[in-house]
Parts: sequence; structure tokens; C-alpha cells
Amino acid sequence: MEETLNGTIDPACLQEPPLAMDMIKQLDAFGFCLYFMLTLMSSVSLLLYLEQCVYIYKKLPYPKKTTIIWVNGAAPVIATMACIGMWIPRAVMITDMTSNCYFAVVVYKVMVLLIEELGGSSAFLQQFSGKPFRISTGPCCCCCPCLPQVPMSRRMLFLLKLGALQYAILKTVLSVLAVILWTNGNFDLSDLEITGAAIWINPFVGILTITSLWPVAIVFMNTNRYLRCLKIVPKYAMYQLVLILSQLQTSIINILALDGTIACAPPLSSQARGSMLSQQIMIMEMFIITLVTRLLYRRTYDALPSETHDGDQNTTVSLEATHMEHDV
Repeated sequence: MEETLNGTIDPACLQEPPLAMDMIKQLDAFGFCLYFMLTLMSSVSLLLYLEQCVYIYKKLPYPKKTTIIWVNGAAPVIATMACIGMWIPRAVMITDMTSNCYFAVVVYKVMVLLIEELGGSSAFLQQFSGKPFRISTGPCCCCCPCLPQVPMSRRMLFLLKLGALQYAILKTVLSVLAVILWTNGNFDLSDLEITGAAIWINPFVGILTITSLWPVAIVFMNTNRYLRCLKIVPKYAMYQLVLILSQLQTSIINILALDGTIACAPPLSSQARGSMLSQQIMIMEMFIITLVTRLLYRRTYDALPSETHDGDQNTTVSLEATHMEHDV
């Protein structure tokens, strides 16, 4: 039986991902062209993001500018990490951890951005305190329209922020733990036994993800009509698209690789080839999202230097100017 198995399966399909130099030696002319184009895309994404950071830093007041810089960095950071994972297949665990931890912070920053666009926490509470907020939104309760509406209060706002913040903290802790276990040989995505670490960590991360997306969706669904002039809907759509592509798409490809649907292609095993395809697709997708996001934020905030000047003179005047801008 073992002789038959060894005769039908290439030994490379059972090995760990190859070293970077071994992978480069296997590339043909098409492979080099593909790697060059994808590396160029990720480099351009990173350069455009850095230029956008300089622009935002000069044009916007604190703390809005730091929040927008974080949110704008989701696609370029993921593209850069995907490029590193493409060139160095054995580093995929590290690059995926970095991307996921960064995006976990972005989830919280999106909520902060929605609140900051309405003038900050104090102005947000002044405008919405006591008003009913609909909580029957995705991804938790979109199928439960019978849920009662909850009045907004300082405690409610704190719970919403905490719900988004817990993902940024716990996701980072669990990702570091997963990498530590992986270096020790105790974390393997293909190990679905009850004694394996992956079968416990990954579902728990999924629960944390859902519980963090829900508060952000609640704030967005109840406030987006006040921010349509700031193109908040397409901005939120870009954030959702990054979420779907970086989390759901990657998970689907990994499942197909573990199932054997994605065939082994020496020197890459099925799982390593699935990771490689995921990285390459991600670079192209994040490059496009970077371009769209840059246009959205740059166009919206061209007229904000006057708000910055008002903020330097008087914080109250700045808040009033913000409300006037939102009410247009």
C-alpha cells in the first residue's frame, strides 16, 4: 500500500514550502514576468499610500488624520505582505499574521472615523443621545428585524467601541500565539484533530471577527445618511471589500487547498500552492482598491484646510464648521 502511495504522489507534494532561492530557480520566463508585474503593483500601492499619508498629514487636523491614515493603509499593507509571502513562501504565516493584525486595528479605526466625521464622541452623543439605534444589522442580526431599537447613550457608545476594540487586541494576541505554536510545530491548518491548536484558535477568531463587525455596522447603518456628502458609502464599501477579499477569499482558497481541489505543483504542495495563488490574487485586488481609496479620500478632503485653521484657533469653531459641512 505504501509503495502504491509513494508511486502516485510526488514527494514534493508532502514537503513544506520551498526556500526563496529554490522557488526562484523554478521560475520560467512567464513566472519572472508575473512576479515582476505583481511586485511592481505592490510597490506602486505602497508608494501611493506613503504619498497619501503626507497629503493627509498636511491637510487634516488631529486626530482625524491618524484615523484616515490607518484606514487608507489596509490595502497597501496587505498587498506588501502578500508580495513578501509570494517571494518567500515559508514566511506566509508571518505575513498573514501581520496583515490580519493590521486589519483588526482598521476595523476599530473605521468606527472611530465614523464618529470623528460627526464631530467626535461629544458631538456624536449630543446629536444622537436618546435617539433609537437599529441593531438588526449584519453580520449578527440582519435576519432579526424584530429586535427592539436601543437608545443611544454614553454607555451604549462605550460598548460599541469596546466591541470593535476587542478584535484588535485579541486578534493580535491570538495571531502571535499561533505563530509561536507554529514555530514549535503545534499549529497546522491541515490538522483538524480535536487536539490540534488550529481547530480551537480559528473558530474563536471567527467569532471575534463577527462580534467586532456588528458594532461598526450598527454605527454605519444609523449615521450614514448624515455623511453621504463625504462619500461615506463608497468608503465603507471599500472597507467591506478588503474584509471579504482578505478574510473570506483567503479562507475559501485555503479550504480548497486542504481538500485537494487545488492540485499540487512541485515544488509547491497543495497547501503551499493555495497560499501562493491567494497572495498573487490579493496583490492585484489590493492594487485596484488602493487606487479607488486614494481617489475617494483625496477628493473628499481637498476643501478641509480651512477646517484645520479654525481648529487651531478655536476647537468649538472647528466642531461647528464640521457640522455645517456635514449638513450640506
